[in-house]
Amino acid sequence: MFTRSIMSLAFSTEKQVAISAVRRACSLTASVFNRLVKSETSTKDDKSPVTVADYSAQAVISTMLAHAFPADSIVGEEDSSDLRAESGSDLRSRVIELANEALTADLALGDNAEWGIGPGQAKSPEQLLDAIDRGNFAGGRHGRMWTIDPIDGTKGFLRGEQYAVCVSLIVDAQVQLGVIGCPNLPVDPSKPDGDKGSLFVAVRGQGAHQMTLSGADPAPLTIPTFSLDELNLLESVESAHASHSFHDNVASNLGLTKPPTRMDSQAKYCALARGDGGVYIRMLTNSSYREKIWDHAPGVVLVEEAGGVISDFRGQPLDFGAGRTLGENLGILATGKKVYPSVLEAVKKVLSEQKSNV
Repeated sequence: MFTRSIMSLAFSTEKQVAISAVRRACSLTASVFNRLVKSETSTKDDKSPVTVADYSAQAVISTMLAHAFPADSIVGEEDSSDLRAESGSDLRSRVIELANEALTADLALGDNAEWGIGPGQAKSPEQLLDAIDRGNFAGGRHGRMWTIDPIDGTKGFLRGEQYAVCVSLIVDAQVQLGVIGCPNLPVDPSKPDGDKGSLFVAVRGQGAHQMTLSGADPAPLTIPTFSLDELNLLESVESAHASHSFHDNVASNLGLTKPPTRMDSQAKYCALARGDGGVYIRMLTNSSYREKIWDHAPGVVLVEEAGGVISDFRGQPLDFGAGRTLGENLGILATGKKVYPSVLEAVKKVLSEQKSNV
């Protein structure tokens, strides 16, 4: 009992800061979608709505982390070079405005003004650009570092479908805390047309939970014990992002008959943790690409704390000490403990067949 009470205190402040930061960033990105995406045609290359949301959300999250934990390093997806350029003045103005709107919003459940938020806490342009650039840390095997993925699932965001705002804390190359905000994910998977928007939170040794976007009503998550014939795959929407043909071959080897569930972003990890799908699989189509740590760190601790297993296709743990990428990890596989050995065997078989056909 004493040990459990100590564990419940571990990373308690970090957890609340991360929840608060993700919640504000989710509100910001939803505002960008409603105000800008619906009225503009854009892609990420346009330096348009999705880019505005990316920069603004990272500025908000990084500002809060810097206030709460000034000694911690941050690995973020964005840097401010485009914003600082003379050609970026319009984009910069939008980012500053949106970030300050989010930072100065009224304090809500669990918020603390010491984290640089609340009325009267607007930041200067230089402060916000510097906050974005705090995400330039190179990563490594030692010390504390946060990862920020301000909008994971760009195309899902633009379509008004699934995207996620993701934050994690890594200590000595092990993910200790993960928070994933999914503004468009149904709260109850059995009611796809019902209320949308959930936060998924996990702290190592303390379990995984789903709560509302307000940060209320946490409920524990446990990956169901599926049998093989009950499984279906969770995979990316875009075949350019992950190899649907490879995934199909794995499903065929396992004898799966259910169609895959396709969604953008780390919302797939959230769906797995609460039992929406049985296996998250990701085989890249570009063999030279290296997975970024911010794309998977929060999902790893969420899956593991929900009772699942996650590894690469060789059965090796994901390496969060190799820098800003997962280094030499090949593929991503996450599922329940009972079926993991069978799924991994099928993945290795497909890999072997693939090599022999080259």
